[in-house]
Amino acid sequence: MAQIAPHQVVAITYDQLWPFEFGIAAEIFGWNRPELESGWYEFRVAGPGSPVRSIGGLSLSASHDYEIIAEADTVIIPAWRDVHETPTPDLLAGLLAAHDAGKRIVSYCTGAFVLAHAGLLGGHRATTHWRHIPLLREAFPDIDVVEDVLYVEDRNIVTSAGSSAAIDASLHVIRQDYGSAVANKVARSLITPPHRDGGQSQYIEAPYQERTGKSVAGVLDWAREQLDRPLEISEMAAFAGMSERTFLRRFREGTGTTPLKWLRRERIFRAMGLLEKTCLDVADVSDQSGFGSVETFRTAFREIAGVPPHTYRKRFEGVIQR
Repeated sequence: MAQIAPHQVVAITYDQLWPFEFGIAAEIFGWNRPELESGWYEFRVAGPGSPVRSIGGLSLSASHDYEIIAEADTVIIPAWRDVHETPTPDLLAGLLAAHDAGKRIVSYCTGAFVLAHAGLLGGHRATTHWRHIPLLREAFPDIDVVEDVLYVEDRNIVTSAGSSAAIDASLHVIRQDYGSAVANKVARSLITPPHRDGGQSQYIEAPYQERTGKSVAGVLDWAREQLDRPLEISEMAAFAGMSERTFLRRFREGTGTTPLKWLRRERIFRAMGLLEKTCLDVADVSDQSGFGSVETFRTAFREIAGVPPHTYRKRFEGVIQR
């Protein structure tokens, strides 16, 4: 495995911490996972130097102060206690040092406001909980605020929406570091879907109710087995036993995205698995993932994975089957 272990993950604490989001970081990155053949993260907690109280009255004492933020490979900021409050100078200084060193920074929910106050989001794409998007846009007009998504990655910064989206963003990080197979195993242990599109809606007003013989979920399972060939919306609708118009509406209601966007990402996830485990050249990976041209494949892969296919493959040279 090309991943250098241990990868240092530091989660931030502060007074009036939101314990659920902090718990997500601790559960996903801090729990030893002996079932995985790969290495795993080294998880540490940074705080203000004195015990803090979380929402609900739980008392926490961090083992390190904010100075260790600069040593982390990945920094995680749980939901910030007050979107109207500027974080303390020592916390902002630690984040700036980590960013200047090229470290990855991940915010959960309103943690994006901490990054905004640090000046790390100006001129870049970011998101937060849908309820606070208007405030983020108003208070920091230089940020390209993206609404109606689960998470956004821009440079080495990942910002995510509400609490459950923090899980999606965390699995995205694991997928980057250890590959899709490991991310899927972690998702299975959490009893959560292995992937929800980062561009999926944060908030679906009225999720559809499945009807016998009219299942969009069944179409998703079927389509994943057909990714090596072109798939038309009309074919997917026919498989679901719906008109195209009804299918498109129910697909959007149930997944928060469109069939074409969903297919594009699923094809890239298939390509990731092939790059991780086989020696197929990029053209064959592109073909087996259902892309019409290698250039289209390269563009889509970079947009979704963040790196070109050959760079992604280098991370997994130790596990490729020859």
